[in-house]
Amino acid sequence: MIEKLQLMTLMFLTDLKTGRVRREDERGATAVEYGMLVALIAAVIVATVVILGKQIEAAFTTITEALPDLPTS
Repeated sequence: MIEKLQLMTLMFLTDLKTGRVRREDERGATAVEYGMLVALIAAVIVATVVILGKQIEAAFTTITEALPDLPTS
Protein backbone atom coordinates (compact mmCIF):
# COMPACT_ATOMS: atom_id res chain seq x y z
CA MET A 1 0.00 0.00 0.00
CA ILE A 2 2.74 2.47 0.97
CA GLU A 3 4.81 1.46 -2.06
CA LYS A 4 1.84 2.17 -4.31
CA LEU A 5 1.34 5.60 -2.70
CA GLN A 6 5.04 6.37 -3.10
CA LEU A 7 4.91 5.32 -6.75
CA MET A 8 1.84 7.47 -7.42
CA THR A 9 3.47 10.45 -5.70
CA LEU A 10 6.66 9.97 -7.71
CA MET A 11 4.67 9.72 -10.95
CA PHE A 12 2.71 12.86 -10.12
CA LEU A 13 5.86 14.82 -9.26
CA THR A 14 7.48 13.65 -12.50
CA ASP A 15 4.44 14.71 -14.49
CA LEU A 16 4.37 18.04 -12.68
CA LYS A 17 8.06 18.58 -13.37
CA THR A 18 7.73 17.80 -17.07
CA GLY A 19 4.59 19.88 -17.46
CA ARG A 20 2.26 17.02 -18.27
CA VAL A 21 -0.08 17.91 -15.43
CA ARG A 22 -2.67 20.39 -16.62
CA ARG A 23 -2.96 23.26 -14.20
CA GLU A 24 -6.38 24.78 -13.81
CA ASP A 25 -6.89 28.35 -14.94
CA GLU A 26 -7.09 30.38 -11.75
CA ARG A 27 -7.59 33.84 -13.26
CA GLY A 28 -11.29 33.89 -12.39
CA ALA A 29 -10.67 32.82 -8.81
CA THR A 30 -7.96 35.45 -8.43
CA ALA A 31 -10.26 38.16 -9.77
CA VAL A 32 -12.93 37.15 -7.26
CA GLU A 33 -10.40 37.24 -4.43
CA TYR A 34 -9.24 40.72 -5.43
CA GLY A 35 -12.85 41.86 -5.68
CA MET A 36 -13.56 40.59 -2.18
CA LEU A 37 -10.44 42.35 -0.89
CA VAL A 38 -11.52 45.66 -2.47
CA ALA A 39 -15.01 45.25 -0.98
CA LEU A 40 -13.52 44.60 2.47
CA ILE A 41 -11.29 47.69 2.24
CA ALA A 42 -14.26 49.80 1.13
CA ALA A 43 -16.35 48.49 4.04
CA VAL A 44 -13.59 49.40 6.51
CA ILE A 45 -13.33 52.92 5.06
CA VAL A 46 -17.10 53.43 5.23
CA ALA A 47 -17.24 52.12 8.80
CA THR A 48 -14.38 54.42 9.83
CA VAL A 49 -16.08 57.46 8.30
CA VAL A 50 -19.39 56.60 9.96
CA ILE A 51 -17.80 56.02 13.37
CA LEU A 52 -15.37 58.95 13.33
CA GLY A 53 -17.34 61.35 11.12
CA LYS A 54 -18.81 63.49 13.90
CA GLN A 55 -15.49 63.67 15.74
CA ILE A 56 -13.68 64.81 12.60
CA GLU A 57 -16.40 67.37 11.90
CA ALA A 58 -16.09 68.72 15.45
CA ALA A 59 -12.31 68.97 15.12
CA PHE A 60 -12.57 70.94 11.88
CA THR A 61 -15.22 73.21 13.41
CA THR A 62 -12.95 73.92 16.39
CA ILE A 63 -10.04 74.71 14.10
CA THR A 64 -12.18 76.95 11.88
CA GLU A 65 -13.51 78.89 14.86
CA ALA A 66 -9.99 79.33 16.25
CA LEU A 67 -8.69 80.90 13.03
CA PRO A 68 -8.96 84.67 12.80
CA ASP A 69 -11.36 86.14 10.29
CA LEU A 70 -9.50 87.45 7.27
CA PRO A 71 -10.78 90.57 5.56
CA THR A 72 -12.35 90.02 2.20
CA SER A 73 -11.54 92.33 -0.68
